[in-house]
This record gives sequence, C-alpha cells and structure tokens, in this order.
Amino acid sequence: MTQKKILFFDSKLYDEKTFKEALKILNGEDKLHLTFLQSKLNDDTVTEAQGYDGICIVNRDARNINIIEKLHKYCPSVKIIALRSAGYSGSSIEIAKKYGIEICRVPNYSPHAIAEHSLALLLSLNRNMHHAFFRTKQHNFTLDGLVGIDVFGKTVGIIGTGGVGMCAVNIFLGFGCKVLAYDILPNEEIAKEKGFKYVTMDELLEKSDIVSLYAPLNKSTYHLIDKNALNKMKQNAMLINTSRGPLVDAKALLECLKSKKLRGAALDVYEFEEKYFFNDFSQTVMNDDTLARLISMPNTIVTSHQAFLTEEALKNIAETTITNLLDFFDGKLLNEQYEVKISEKK
Repeated sequence: MTQKKILFFDSKLYDEKTFKEALKILNGEDKLHLTFLQSKLNDDTVTEAQGYDGICIVNRDARNINIIEKLHKYCPSVKIIALRSAGYSGSSIEIAKKYGIEICRVPNYSPHAIAEHSLALLLSLNRNMHHAFFRTKQHNFTLDGLVGIDVFGKTVGIIGTGGVGMCAVNIFLGFGCKVLAYDILPNEEIAKEKGFKYVTMDELLEKSDIVSLYAPLNKSTYHLIDKNALNKMKQNAMLINTSRGPLVDAKALLECLKSKKLRGAALDVYEFEEKYFFNDFSQTVMNDDTLARLISMPNTIVTSHQAFLTEEALKNIAETTITNLLDFFDGKLLNEQYEVKISEKK
C-alpha cells in the first residue's frame, strides 16, 4: 500500500522511541510515516493534521466536539483516530463516526502495571515512605511519625473487577488480605475459585480497611466516592485511586481528610487533572486550591497519572496501535476489541 502519514499529538520521548521500535518490529516502515508533535490536539493545532491520513492521540485530547468538527472540515484526509489509551470517556465518538472517521484504542495494554502501581501507592502511603525518603536525604534517621500498619490480615475493598481489578484481587490475596469486591457484573464463579466475596457497595465501604478503585468512568460511576460514600468508610481507612479521577469527588475527599476520618489517600488520577498532569508547573503558582491542598497534606500521595508507565505497557500500546493502523489502511476489519463503538462509549 502507499505509505500513509500519521501525526502524533501530545507526544513524549517514550512515545517516539516505542512507536518507532514497534513500526520496525511489525515491518511497517515502508507503509507508515510517523510524525511526532509535543503539542496537544486543540483548536489552535488541529490544522497541523492537514495532509495526514490519520492521527494518534490520548483520550483527553478528543473531548471537544468542536475539535472533531474542525478536523473533518480542515483535514478531510484524516480517516482514523488512534487512541493510545484504553479508556475513551469524553471522546467525541458519535461526531467522528458521523463523518466516517474510524476510532481505535488499546483496551488491555497492561492491567498488571496499573494494579501494581496501586499497591506501590498503598505501601508508600501506609509506611510513610514519602516522608522517610526525604528525611534520610537530610540525614534525619528518626522514626517518629513513620508508624504504619500490617497489610496482612486487613480487609481490602476492590471496586471494579475487570482486568485491572482482578489483578489487584490476586495481589491482595497474595498479601494475606480478606478481599471484598463490588461490580455491577459480579463473577461469582471466579470469586469462589479465588477466595474473595462480592458484597454491596455499602458493605464494602463499611468493612474495608483499604478501598481501591478500578472502575471505568461513566454516568453511573461519576463521583462514586462522594461525601456520603466517604462517611460510610471505616475510621482510619485508606483510599487508593488509579482508575479515573472523577470517580472521586475531590473536594469531598479534601474535607474528609481534613476531618481526620481517613488514615490517608493515594491518587494517581485527579478529578480536574487535565490542566496540570503531564506538564511542568514547578515554577508556576498553582491555581487549583483543591489539588494544592491534597498534595501538601502529610497523609496523601499524588502521582501524575503514571500507573500505566512501564516498558511492557508502552510496548503493548505501540504495537497494538501500529497493528490497528496497518490493518485499517490495508483494508482489513479492525479486531473487535480494539474498535471503539458508539454503544460502548464510557
């Protein structure tokens, strides 16, 4: 086939490296030409895609219907949008489909990476590793204020038992925890086989020492953890979120932490992260008071949406995306699990 031109928006150094490697591994160098831009896809940059056959973006860059409208108007050569992400909440699926633009994604790049990051956050939060690290850097070897609890024997509540959630179930069972789970589609057979129990949301919140979120974002899960849910949690429980920021009402969480109800919270995602995450604001005053307060609290850990960031996950993202693009331009049907359908929109 004629070499097709693909433009990457919001590209990082690791994107360029892994996608070039994937293109070589999949023998696609004579079929696809990749161009990498650091800028995000927005009203000002959308025309950069003129003359390209496809674009590759992250989900957060496709939430504005006007951008998709402009893409169709000014860049009619673009026939496919490749999301290098699993989720697609907010993506303008209907508009793109209306204009005949295909959309594909990477559904399962590494559930282990995300589940493991949630564990890393929990262990760091519980054992105050973030404080210990900076103390020893200053040659302060005191132990006061660093007391944690044994994770062994504790009750862990897993909300969402899809691929990532099930990895987390396995991890916490391996730690000797009692695992409770909540999912709108419970798999009782797997629960019986592995040794965990599905319960109601209220029971999970009331009985869990640790609550960890692995649910997708949709209308029913928006602010799943709100003021009422936080009030139902056990005194001194810990909350972990490596899923989607808006699952947790950030302002309600802040007030809950200020009241000393929770032992702490560890977040890899944040409700209003779009402006700040993936960018350097170290020399800038932060205008988001909620995020600033959460970061400054001694019993919180915030990481910048990095749960996916492992070599294995990046390799899988790149190879799956390149395969999708090669298949599409070769006239093949996309693998059903990689194609984004309107009925599936989250």
